[in-house]
Amino acid sequence: MSEGYEFSPNPRDVGFQIVSRRTLLASAAGVAGAAFLAACGSSSKATPAATNAPAGTTGPAGTTAPAGTTAPAGTTAPAGTSAPATGGQSVTVGVYEATGKNKDAFAAGLDATGVPCKGNFVDHNSFQDNITAYLQQPDDVFTWFSGYRMRFFADKGLTGDISDVWAKLPDFSDSFKAASTGNDGKQYLVPTSYYPWAVHYRKSLFADKGYTIPTTKAEMIALATKMKADGLVPFAYANSGKWPVQGTFDILNLRINGYQFHVDLLAGKKDWTGPEVKNVFKAWTELLPFHQENPNGRTWQEAAAALENKEAGMFLLGTFVAQNSTDQTYLDDLDFFNYPEFDPAIGATAIDAPIDGWMMAAKPKNSAGAKALLTGIGSAKYIDAYLAVNPASVPANKKADTSKFNKIQTKSAELVQSAKFVTQFFDRDTSPDFVSNVIADAFANFHADPTQIDSILANIEAQKSTYLG
Repeated sequence: MSEGYEFSPNPRDVGFQIVSRRTLLASAAGVAGAAFLAACGSSSKATPAATNAPAGTTGPAGTTAPAGTTAPAGTTAPAGTSAPATGGQSVTVGVYEATGKNKDAFAAGLDATGVPCKGNFVDHNSFQDNITAYLQQPDDVFTWFSGYRMRFFADKGLTGDISDVWAKLPDFSDSFKAASTGNDGKQYLVPTSYYPWAVHYRKSLFADKGYTIPTTKAEMIALATKMKADGLVPFAYANSGKWPVQGTFDILNLRINGYQFHVDLLAGKKDWTGPEVKNVFKAWTELLPFHQENPNGRTWQEAAAALENKEAGMFLLGTFVAQNSTDQTYLDDLDFFNYPEFDPAIGATAIDAPIDGWMMAAKPKNSAGAKALLTGIGSAKYIDAYLAVNPASVPANKKADTSKFNKIQTKSAELVQSAKFVTQFFDRDTSPDFVSNVIADAFANFHADPTQIDSILANIEAQKSTYLG
C-alpha cells in the first residue's frame, strides 16, 4: 500500500450534525464565536502564546503551529462567577485541532471554564504522531485519549496524577472514572466525550426491501445473503490509512472470545497463533465475501458513499460516518444497530466506544492553574459550550444538557449505557508502535491474501514482544 499509517478518528471528529437544528446551531455559534475565542482561540490582536514545544521546534510535537492559533494571555471569568485560583498566571494548553469548527469548539469550552489560558493549536495527526517528543516539554494541560495510550504515558511518568481533581468531579459514572485510571490506581484523564462503533444502514432501504435488524450471526449472514441476491453489497468496507478494518477485528474478537480475552490479547498477554485468534480470522474470512472487495485502497468516505447511494446495505464504522454527507434526506434516513451476537454465552454486550479527554503534564509550570482548568473541563459548562459550537459526539458528564441532542447522539448514549464492556478501539487499546509497525500491515496483508493467515499471525506473535514486553 502506498498510503501511510493514520490513527483512527477521535470523538471530536465524529460530526453528529444530522438534523435540521444544524443550521440554527451554526448561526448561534457564529454570533457567539468572538466571545468563545477570547480564552484560547484565534485573535487578530493576539500576541503569541508561550508554548512548551520540544527544544528546537516551534510548536508541540515538532510542528509549527499555524499562524493565528495562539491567544491572549487570559480572560476574566464569565459573568456571575469568580475566577478559579490559577497561581496568578495563564495555563498553557496543547490542543490537537488547528483549524475549523472543532478548534472553535475547544476554545468555547475552555472559555466556559473561566480559567485564563494560552492555546497552542496543532493539527491532529501531527500532534499524535509526535506525542512522545511533545511530552518531553508539554503544555500544562493537553488533549489526549483514554485506554492504553493514556496508561502507557502514565506508567512512563510523562503525565501528571490528577486524583485530587477527580475528588471535585462528581458528575461522571464509575465506568468513566475507571477509563481515566492508570495501572497504579490513580487518575490521569478528565473525559469529555465518546462515540460508539455500530452497523449503520438506511431505514428506507430496509423498509423497501423488507429487511429486519439481525441480532445473531446466523441472522446477519441470512440478511447479507439476501442483500447480495438483491444486487447490493451487504457491507461497505474500507482500509485506506490501515486503521478502519481494526474495528472489524475488534468486534469479531469481542463477539467470539469476549472482552477479557480481547484486552489481554492487545496487552500482549495472549498468543496470536492460538486457536482463539484463528477462530476470529476464520469467521472474518467467512464474512469477507459479503464486504466490498479490495478495501486496502478505499477510504472510509468512499465506502460511506456506497451506503448513502444504496449500493451497500450496511457499514460497520464509528458514528462519524454521518460526517461524510450534507444531504439532509440521507442523514435523516441514517440509523445504526449493535453488531449481532455470535455466541449466546458471550452475547453482544461489548462495544468499541473511544473516549476523548484532557491530561496534565507530569511537571506543569502552573500546577494550580492546570488543576483548576481540568476541574472546569470536568464540569457540564465545558462540554455544553463545546457542543453548542460543534454538536459532535456524546458528553461523558452526566449533568450535560441533553435537551438538544439529535437522534444519533441520543441513540449513541443509549447504546453505550446498555453495554457491559466498552473498549477504546484497537489502536488505542494497545501500543501505537505495535499497531503502526506490525498490525496495520498485517491486517492489510490479510485482506490482500486471506490464505496467508497462519504466516501473518506467526509474524505478529514474533514481533509483539518488541512493543508489548
